[in-house]
Amino acid sequence: MLIDTHAHLTYKGLVEDVDGVLARAREAGVGGFLTVGTDLEDSKKAAALARKEPDVWASVGVHPHDVSSMTEKTLDALCELAKGEKVVAIGEAGLDYFRDRSPRDLQRKWFRAQAARARELGLPLVVHDRDAHEPTLAIIKEESKKGLRGVMHCFSGDLAFAREVLATGFYISIPGTVTYPSNSTLRDVVMGVPAEKLLLETDCPFLAPQKMRGKINEPAFITQTAAFVAELKGLSFEDIGRITARGAKELFGIGEAEGAKIAYSIRDSLYLNVTAKCTNRCVFCPKNRDSVVKGHDLSLRGGDPSAEELLKAVESEGGPARWSEVVFCGYGEPLTRLDAVLKVARELKKRGARRIRVNTDGLGNLYHGRDITGELAQVVDSISISLNAPTKEQYNLICRPSLDGAYESMLDFLAKCAKKIPEVTATAVAMEGVDIKACAEMARAAGAKFRSRPYNELG
Repeated sequence: MLIDTHAHLTYKGLVEDVDGVLARAREAGVGGFLTVGTDLEDSKKAAALARKEPDVWASVGVHPHDVSSMTEKTLDALCELAKGEKVVAIGEAGLDYFRDRSPRDLQRKWFRAQAARARELGLPLVVHDRDAHEPTLAIIKEESKKGLRGVMHCFSGDLAFAREVLATGFYISIPGTVTYPSNSTLRDVVMGVPAEKLLLETDCPFLAPQKMRGKINEPAFITQTAAFVAELKGLSFEDIGRITARGAKELFGIGEAEGAKIAYSIRDSLYLNVTAKCTNRCVFCPKNRDSVVKGHDLSLRGGDPSAEELLKAVESEGGPARWSEVVFCGYGEPLTRLDAVLKVARELKKRGARRIRVNTDGLGNLYHGRDITGELAQVVDSISISLNAPTKEQYNLICRPSLDGAYESMLDFLAKCAKKIPEVTATAVAMEGVDIKACAEMARAAGAKFRSRPYNELG
């Protein structure tokens, strides 16, 4: 499912054939639409359309171009409208110093006023920012400290600005302009921030993606933006759709998000969520923030799944042969459940699994009090081991192990696996202060490959 989080379905070029516009988008796989008002009358139309269509929601607000005639009465009317059925946000509101169709002091006044009302109503804010990055950010920072949530729509800043926006808790929305050959700045943003912080939009009828330039943009074209973003992120089309749809659900409450998963896909691999228990408490671990990874909810509310439940989950995802590999990973340390891993891996091999991989912190021998690498070698084709630091002292600071002697045991485990398992990779998260080159040299000395994993403190 894809969600178009910013459309103007009441605008000329779309409203004349809105039924056809929506039908074409649904056929293309778009499962939800946020139609955005830009003045009081347009907001009323947006709200009315949302009430009519089951998969359309509305945002109500006054665009910076139109704030010259805005009054407190206008703001009150918007807020009453915002309390209505299927209105899920305030906006678009913000600053536009490119066209300057309204005086800048009035733009700032009514942007602040709409931001404050959104916060008071418990609604997210849809922000317009054009050539006004610093004053826009200043207002967002002030209001976000008081609890305001929202999205910077049609993002036009650079990566440094994007990180400042994300630090406020706001999302960044990516339009079809990311596909324009000249827009390397926005592509750098997409590649440099977590996919979980991105939303997708068309801003239709404007800003058609590259292949449709010159045509009236419409929600069906968001598939082209999604495919382009997926390629930039090294993810599948399905991955980026799922991730951004969950973001739309979390921010606006629109669309659908899947429930907790035991077996979950990323790219062409199937991952198995074996346990929430872990032998390390790494400072970079995403579960320090929430239970979602790449759009999948990995909270094991029913406890650790049995071997039978794990196998059933694999079959529900098309069976092991469908995937390039099956990976024991999840939100905890899989080798704390060694028996289940071995049992499931053996059965998956019988059922046609092409490759079995284990992602581990490398403390299996220490945890079980014996050398388990020989048992793993019987069923595992590949193993990825978290090295993370070139010294014991730094490892303990970053990984915060619960077991004494963890660093030494991890290094010994890495060396033993390198002698027994066909493919062994040591990894390190590229946090500030970590000597990645030294980690790579240690991996090679142990007979393993090395991979540096990107780090982003925001997700």
